[in-house]
Formats: sequence, C-alpha cells, structure tokens
Amino acid sequence: RGGSAGGLLMGVMVNQRPDAFAGVIAEVPFVDVVNTMLDPTIPLTVTEYEEWGNPNDSSTFETIAAYAPYENIEGTDHPALLVTAGLNDPRVQYWEPAKWVAKLRAETTSTHPILLRTEIDSGHGGPSGRYDAWREEAFISSIILDMLDLASPLSPRRDSSQD
Repeated sequence: RGGSAGGLLMGVMVNQRPDAFAGVIAEVPFVDVVNTMLDPTIPLTVTEYEEWGNPNDSSTFETIAAYAPYENIEGTDHPALLVTAGLNDPRVQYWEPAKWVAKLRAETTSTHPILLRTEIDSGHGGPSGRYDAWREEAFISSIILDMLDLASPLSPRRDSSQD
C-alpha cells in the first residue's frame, strides 16, 4: 500500500514483480511521471524538477521512462489492484491513475480485478473529516481482506415471506 510517490513505488512493483503480490493498494499514485513532468502548466511540475528530474534533458528522460509505471506496463498476470484518485487533487491529477488503470486493464492477462475509485470531493489527502476517513479506511480494509481471500461471503438473507 502506498500513496502519491509511494503509489509510484506500487506501480513499479506491479510492473517488475507482479507475481510477488496478492494485491496492491495505490492511493493517488504518481504513475504518469513522464507526461506530468513534461507539462510545466501542471502545479508543482517545475518545482519538482529537483526531485524527479527535468525530462526535457534527454538522459533524464530516459532515466524516468525506464522506471515510470505508465510507460512500463506489460501484458502479464497482474495482481488485484485498488487505485484511488481525487477529482480535486492538484498534485496527482485524477487522469493519471485513470490512464494507468485503463492501460493495465487493456494489457493484463489476469482475471484479478483492477479497480479505480475516484473521490469526487477529495484532493490529494483523500476524504476530509473523521467519519469520511474512517469509512475510507474500512473500505480499503475490506478490499485488502478480499485480495488476501480472507473475506467470507455474506450469508444469504432469510426470506421472511416463507415464514
């Protein structure tokens, strides 16, 4: 489980060792590094050159492209994934995770679910408010239990009309 730059790490792991994980949670993952860093109109891009590098330099471009999750998706048996995005996220804009999920779904040979959850009222930090954060954590915990095959199906509801 990782978010933002930690979500980038999740993307790299999924690409390099998809067999090593039952499931991955990537929260607002910075996965389209090349395109984001090439667009100086996106907030934080220019100020992040020191951390990520400026892909306008050809050797830096090659370095970024070598690890960037979006550029390195291969048709393989990917693990189950839950990817989150915030519609109002100025750091990892919602289309980055959406593009990554679409490409993963198109390329995977797996039958494991690749889920995208976009929070309409959220930014980079996820839902605000104590109860919203608890609901989000409960949702993610339920997905993790399912990924690990530890969630048992709910019992069928009793049909009271037959009493």
